[in-house]
Amino acid sequence: MSVSKRFRKPMLTVSAAAALSIGSSAIAADSELFEPTMKSLQENFQIPEWYKDAKFGIFAHWGPQCQPEAGDWYAREMYIDGNWKSNFHKEKYGDPKTFGFKDIIQEWHADKWDPDYLAGVFKMMGAKFLVSLANHHDNFDLWDSKYQEWNSMDIGPKRDIAGEWKKACEKAGLHWGASVHASHAWCWYETSRPYDGLLTKADGKGTWWGKLGLDPQELYAQKHEASPDNRHWDWDPKRVVTPDKEYRDKFMKRHKQLIDDYHPEILYYDDTVVPFYPTLNDGVELTAYYYNQSLKYHNGKQEVLATGKILKGDQTKALVWDVERGVPGDIVTPYWQTDTCLGNWHYERSVYNRNGYKSASTVISMLINIVSKGGNLLLSVPIRGNGTIDEKELAVCQEIGAWMKINGEGIYGTRLWKKYGEGPQADGPQARLNNQGFNEGQGKAATAQDFRFTSKGDTVYAFTLMVPETNTAMTLKSFADKKVKSVKLLGANAAPQWKQNEDGTLEIVSPDKKDFKIALCYKIEF
Repeated sequence: MSVSKRFRKPMLTVSAAAALSIGSSAIAADSELFEPTMKSLQENFQIPEWYKDAKFGIFAHWGPQCQPEAGDWYAREMYIDGNWKSNFHKEKYGDPKTFGFKDIIQEWHADKWDPDYLAGVFKMMGAKFLVSLANHHDNFDLWDSKYQEWNSMDIGPKRDIAGEWKKACEKAGLHWGASVHASHAWCWYETSRPYDGLLTKADGKGTWWGKLGLDPQELYAQKHEASPDNRHWDWDPKRVVTPDKEYRDKFMKRHKQLIDDYHPEILYYDDTVVPFYPTLNDGVELTAYYYNQSLKYHNGKQEVLATGKILKGDQTKALVWDVERGVPGDIVTPYWQTDTCLGNWHYERSVYNRNGYKSASTVISMLINIVSKGGNLLLSVPIRGNGTIDEKELAVCQEIGAWMKINGEGIYGTRLWKKYGEGPQADGPQARLNNQGFNEGQGKAATAQDFRFTSKGDTVYAFTLMVPETNTAMTLKSFADKKVKSVKLLGANAAPQWKQNEDGTLEIVSPDKKDFKIALCYKIEF
């Protein structure tokens, strides 16, 4: 059966599906708390407690753009003359006019992908949730999509990627979510226009995609005027041609089906606030639909969240603020998250070759800093086109897991203390966020005298961001108003040396350094 014939099979409408029995509960379609307005989202959304407890998740930022192993945004930049990805593509695959991104998709077989194994690795690392790509800006759906013929069940791997990730997470005891990036395909793919981006179904005679009855415009979405600035991020009508109703309706149907059939616990938007915002209301409508459907599926409990970028004011009450590759300088409420990557978002072999991955120590210092300021860390471990992670990444994962096994008590289930930390880094100027975030690695470097705090009831956990030299006396000033009862070092057999001075400062003597290679965690009770 051709792909086009599969897409002519009878389907439930979204409105009809919404009225069906969901899970074990039959709930009327009109019992909806959230209206399709930002005001309603802000007034009614509550962040689930499981997410606040989880602290650490993995981002499986994996799709057909990983196949060339040439880094992020391949499907856009392979069409930009002079870009290194364009030169790489021409050398490896030939002219993009005859071998475009649609053909990369056909070559992506993911023949070594084992989601159960990878979920096990991520659990070993200490992750509590996994977010996998539902689609990227490349507009390719990584599930059994009823409304997008370019999907992973029909082309490439011929597997339900999202469904298999979800099942693997259920087996491993991880929460699962999906990331949605495809709103931007409308303008993001405009670089393909001089090449194969304007091909239509009528041009498919004698091609592999023609034999399958595929229409390249269902992927590239270039049946519109080119945008004045060829932008790919915001929807300012002065810069970007506003997406038409056909494009937006298809976007909505695709993602409502993802919500109805797969029930992600997180919906990650790679958008400023939500898709198409503020030019159009579609993203707000989709978010209200997601929250309402989740209430039905979870028997009235708010167990899911959507994340958005560059949130301002009360928008942080409607979604979880996502900071890309960055960390705010102070405590932020309500709850938020950072997303970052060991290397590049889509797998890049040159990062492996130059030993360019973040170290376990870097990741753990980031995690501690983020949690102390009221956030979660969503870490991407790049996956090769064939579905595997390389041995250098695995070594970093194992080192993170070993540290989390000892020190997770001070991470999981904790909440903010009265202050996030103290020390030279905390007391100095903070690196400012840039748009989505992007302040990673900026600012004053951390030292062994830099502490970060988390709390759980009457217990405070004090983390050093670096490991101090053996027998170094470290002084903490933040406990002057507390009477310290005990100090323990997680992972140590013996209690550390400590004393509380008359002025309330707390002195702790660091342990033998050879036993601790990454950040220490002191458990302080009053």
